Amino acid sequence: MFWKRKAKKTDEAGADGASTVADESVTEGTEQKSSSVEPAAEGGVDAVEKDVPTSEGAEETAPGTGADEEAAVQPAAEHADGKGVQRLQTAGILDVDGEEHSVVTNTWILQADDEGVIVIDPAEDAKAILEAVGDREIYLVACTNGYRPHIGGAIEVAERDDAPIALHPRELRNWRRMHGAEHRPDIEAEGGGRLAIGDFEMEILATPGTSPGSLSYYFPELGVVCSGDSLLKGELGTVGEGYIDYTTQLASVGEELLALPSDTRVLPARGEETTVAAESKNFDSWVTGE
Repeated sequence: MFWKRKAKKTDEAGADGASTVADESVTEGTEQKSSSVEPAAEGGVDAVEKDVPTSEGAEETAPGTGADEEAAVQPAAEHADGKGVQRLQTAGILDVDGEEHSVVTNTWILQADDEGVIVIDPAEDAKAILEAVGDREIYLVACTNGYRPHIGGAIEVAERDDAPIALHPRELRNWRRMHGAEHRPDIEAEGGGRLAIGDFEMEILATPGTSPGSLSYYFPELGVVCSGDSLLKGELGTVGEGYIDYTTQLASVGEELLALPSDTRVLPARGEETTVAAESKNFDSWVTGE
C-alpha cells in the first residue's frame, strides 16, 4: 500500500471539496480491511511469570509494573533528532487478567517527509500526542499490539487528519475492548508487508510473543525499528509482571529484530532506545537463562 503526500488543508470558504484522499495500492503481506470479514479472536491474556536474568543495560525497575514513580509521570515530548525521530512518554494503565499495572509508554513520531509524520503506538493521552505532532500532517498511525497503552489514543489521533490505523488482525479482540466493534483499524498489517509513506518505506515484521499479533516496524532509510514490547533495552519485554510466550518472543527477537543491520536503532515501547548490536550481545544469556 502506498501513500502520496496529501493535499494541504485549505479553508472551507476557499476550497470547496478539497481532496485529501491518498493514492493506495496493496503490496505483499498487507491488506486493506474488509467489512465483511471478521478475523478470529484470540484468547485473553494469560501472563506466565518466568524468572529471566536482567541483561547488561536493562533498567533496574521491572517494566510494566505498578511502580509509583511511573504513575506520576507527566507527558514529556523530546525534540526530534537529526533523523526526525521524536519520543513522547506518557503514563497509562495496562490491564492483565483484571489486574491493573501502571506503565509509561513511548509513542514514537517519525518524520516521513517535509510535511507529515508516522505515529507509532499512540498511547492514551491523545492530546499530548497531537500537541507533539503540531501542525505536521499525520499520514499513518501504526500499533505494535492491541494492548491499551499502544492503542488508547489511536482513533482520536488518526481522526484529526483522516489517517489510516494499522494493526494485526489477531489483535482485534483487545482493540474491541477499548474502542468497540464500530471503529475498526483500516489496515490489517501482517509480517512481510511493506508500506511506502512519504519519503520512506516501512517494513512490517511479525514479532509474536508478547501477544499473538505483535508487530515491529522497520524503516531502512532511517535505520530504526520500532519494537513495541518485544525487545527493550537489555531485556525482553514483559506484559504486566510476566511473559505471555517467552519461547515465541525469544524466537521473534532472534530471527527478526537481531537479524537487522547491527547499527539499527531499536525504539521500544518502554524505556530508552538501544541498538541491534548491543542487544545481540545479550541474546545467548536470554536463551540459557544465565
